[in-house]
Amino acid sequence: MKRNVLHLIGSFNQGGSERQAVQLARLMHERNKYRVHVACMNRSGVLLDEAERIGVGEIPEYRLSSFYDRNMVTQMRRFADFLRAREIDIVQTHDFYTNVFGIAAAWWARVPARIAARRETVGFRSATQARVERGAYRLAHAVVANAEAVKKLLIKEGVPAAKIVTVYNGLDLGRVTLRSGLRREEVLGALGLAPAAKRKLVTIVANLRHPVKDHPTFLRAAQRVRAAVPDSAFVIAGEGELTSEMRSLASRLGIESDIFFVGRCESIAELLFVSDVCVLSSKAEGFSNSILEYMAAARPVVATDVGGAREAIIEDETGYLVQTEDDETMAARIISLLLDPAKRRVMGERARRIVEDKFSCEAQLNLTENLYEQLLAQPSASTTRKAKNVGREVT
Repeated sequence: MKRNVLHLIGSFNQGGSERQAVQLARLMHERNKYRVHVACMNRSGVLLDEAERIGVGEIPEYRLSSFYDRNMVTQMRRFADFLRAREIDIVQTHDFYTNVFGIAAAWWARVPARIAARRETVGFRSATQARVERGAYRLAHAVVANAEAVKKLLIKEGVPAAKIVTVYNGLDLGRVTLRSGLRREEVLGALGLAPAAKRKLVTIVANLRHPVKDHPTFLRAAQRVRAAVPDSAFVIAGEGELTSEMRSLASRLGIESDIFFVGRCESIAELLFVSDVCVLSSKAEGFSNSILEYMAAARPVVATDVGGAREAIIEDETGYLVQTEDDETMAARIISLLLDPAKRRVMGERARRIVEDKFSCEAQLNLTENLYEQLLAQPSASTTRKAKNVGREVT
């Protein structure tokens, strides 16, 4: 008999955690080893259609306004009742909010295997939020870290090493695979980048919702690159409330005509196809999906040395790592690549092979299902299941 697993997703916005969660649920449903359920805390977002197409049935919503009001208790009771009714054996959460809400409710419902997640290092949570999340980790049987750098931070924060499992993000290579016959000019036109048709493109894919992505460093580097490579131009793909602020900064730096803000980009394969160098300027990360997409598209990467970046990028072989806020070194690395097409090509080809070997969806799915099997085989899991069955018989 198949065991029941539920993935609790915060929302369906186009973020790294959300995309990874939806992708994992889909892959698990397709493999059909477990009976997959999906629930969320907010049904909004562009990934909702994709989640509904998985075919797992109802996706209930447990929307919160606060962790400290009556609605929180009401929603937690609803979720715990749902877990009991569906006889859920495994609950897996994927970010801060689902950790705090989902793991507590799963503990309340006596779910046999409870798996929390950590997908970032520092710079995302307040001290209070960090304390609350550590409470969720104590109630979890395992915590999935998406990079060894994240695992080390969790250990430093007091989470037992034996409870932490590293499972790298899995990249669906189809996201960066082009249909045959596309021409660069055609793609540039479709993306609104026709004015850059004869220019070398440097691209960053990062949301403009959180200062930790540090677009100002990217823009200062762009100013330096533009001075050294006059035919360069720069693409910022991402949406968020910081967009107008970054437009203003580009204007103050005198490069507003060289920066293209394309917003949320659904055509990521096409965008990377026309890009020459790809960049990430974050002050903190867990394990960046953008870096994997860059590498899978066979593009050299210049990224800040944060989170799990060095677990993917091999210095001077698939790209370069620079210190945070060091726009001077970042610019120098970008310039060297723009001026050396042969090196860009070799680096990109090596990067693609690394993604295929180490960061595939299949590897992510196998590691996750192995974790399920280990947790369900533990005596505590079988004891919890027996207790739940007794409880149903009594009632």
